[in-house]
Amino acid sequence: MEKSYSNKVCPVERSGALEMPIRKLVHNPVKILKPYISTGDKVLDFGCGPGFFTFAMAQLAGESGLVYAADLQDGMLDIVRKKIARYNMQNRIKLHKCEAGAINLNVTFDFILAFYVVHEIGNQNSAFQELKRILKPGGKILIIEPDFHVTKSSFREMIIKLENAGFSIKPSKKLIFSRSILGINS
Repeated sequence: MEKSYSNKVCPVERSGALEMPIRKLVHNPVKILKPYISTGDKVLDFGCGPGFFTFAMAQLAGESGLVYAADLQDGMLDIVRKKIARYNMQNRIKLHKCEAGAINLNVTFDFILAFYVVHEIGNQNSAFQELKRILKPGGKILIIEPDFHVTKSSFREMIIKLENAGFSIKPSKKLIFSRSILGINS
């Protein structure tokens, strides 16, 4: 994947805004993810930021499951690392630092969450091909993008790229302030 992240990435200094308690009323992680994650699943929180969804993913995957929290920024991963230690989740959550132009994982997943991150990727075609490679056949990717950053036409273009990468597209539940789509690795 060519260099695909830019200065559009949410800086670590703003991570507190991503974890405000009121956010759980708007984007409740368990409600959003429960239809997609089962006990024992291996899941990826792609662009995990400070881990707002990571720990709900670990809860839903259970003790027999495994969550990879992947991010481009060391600062975001440091925040998640501290929470992992605080909640004694070392056996259930693994950290992974993505490169500026590649995810670089050699693990396969049952489910991938990409929440408010795809619009930050410059080369979405390459990213979707790499995500398809690490998603098990029949596995699902839930992409949720902010409607205040991503126009309807940009979102439609992103869906076409997802289909071109070999994903089947299914509608997903509408979320406030968001556009969302479910891709299935066919």
